[in-house]
Amino acid sequence: MVKAVVGANWGDEGKGKITDMLAEQADIIVRFQGGANAGHTIINDYGKFALHTLPSGVFYDHTTSIIGNGVALDVPVLFKEVQSIIDQGVPMPKILVSDRAQMVMSYHKNFDAYEEERLGGKSFGSTKSGIAPFYSDKYAKIGFQVSELFDDELLKEKVVRVAEQKNVLLEHLYHKPLINPDDLYNELQEYKKMVEPFVCDTSLFLNNALKEGKEVLLEGQLGSLKDPDHGIYPMVTSSSTLAGYGAIGAGIPPYEIKKIVTVCKAYSSAVGAGAFVSEIFGDEADELRRRGGDGGEFGATTGRPRRMGWFDCVASKYGCRMQGTTDVAFTVLDVLGYLDEIPVCVGYDIDGEVTTDFPTTHLLEKAKPVLKTLPGWKCDIRGIKKYEDLPENCRNYIEFIEEQIGYPITMVSNGPERHDIIYRESELSK
Repeated sequence: MVKAVVGANWGDEGKGKITDMLAEQADIIVRFQGGANAGHTIINDYGKFALHTLPSGVFYDHTTSIIGNGVALDVPVLFKEVQSIIDQGVPMPKILVSDRAQMVMSYHKNFDAYEEERLGGKSFGSTKSGIAPFYSDKYAKIGFQVSELFDDELLKEKVVRVAEQKNVLLEHLYHKPLINPDDLYNELQEYKKMVEPFVCDTSLFLNNALKEGKEVLLEGQLGSLKDPDHGIYPMVTSSSTLAGYGAIGAGIPPYEIKKIVTVCKAYSSAVGAGAFVSEIFGDEADELRRRGGDGGEFGATTGRPRRMGWFDCVASKYGCRMQGTTDVAFTVLDVLGYLDEIPVCVGYDIDGEVTTDFPTTHLLEKAKPVLKTLPGWKCDIRGIKKYEDLPENCRNYIEFIEEQIGYPITMVSNGPERHDIIYRESELSK
């Protein structure tokens, strides 16, 4: 059976923890899209980790971790990350890399930085991990696929062709140093040495595993609102963040995905530019940021302070719909215990009309939040294991959100540790 763990919003919802937790019952965990531009923070028996490319199931010795064909594979980052977890006492994970995955090159990161510099005040807030240039090249059919590392004749011809094309932009648009084809070839040879022991046809591996009845977990990066088709375009990422793409990015049939766990935070946060209707500012935002996450709301990749906001029912309902949600995992609920009252965004006022349907970006930019305030529970809920033991106002908050978004909240995370989780029966699941 295949389950997907994906995000409902802008990313940073707590997917790493949920994947790490569900991986206990999984045989294989697959990263199916994105690259090292976003991170998953995980706290478990080994310590605290920020993973960027490795699937969040690497902490179990019974699992196989797969880098799928849909991933933007930054080879040095992947193996630096492997070494970093080994250095913290984690056994060497079993890793397979798709022979159809494509590689992030050093020039992709350079182009990412050059373009942000060129755009100045109109930049996208990129992490400069090379993701947009990487996917541009993939779809322009000038990317380097892992399989090509093993065809030397092809590689020697291709590095010349790619360097010629890139050098036009470097010389005339960015006025930066040109690419030497020999340097490019040597870079690829280094990547080959690192990745060769792990390369295989991962789609075939997954096909055989599913025939044997293995449990497979697909791990998404970022969330619905960063999807290039269905998100807040153009302030989006460059690969699809939706569970539907999991079938493509892992190389499995779409009908194999039976469960889609969509992760929502109990409040909102975002990194990077773009419309964020329920955003809060000043002392109110600083306090929530300081208390939030597992040690403050700061990007796992960049360390940037995250933008903060109240829970957005409009965005989350839409995010869950686009994912095809079967279960909602509701995270960081314990953070809100300090508040007397908790505002929730239940609608958008756009030019005097209130809607509960998520609009396209040009309308989103005009939207003002319609807030409803719920009473807080004013206590620490960490350590509680049963839903009925939560304070009444806390349960009311969960049930109000569930009613607004229309998808069953079956998991409630009330702390950063792996087993800080409450399972609940939802009326919507019946």
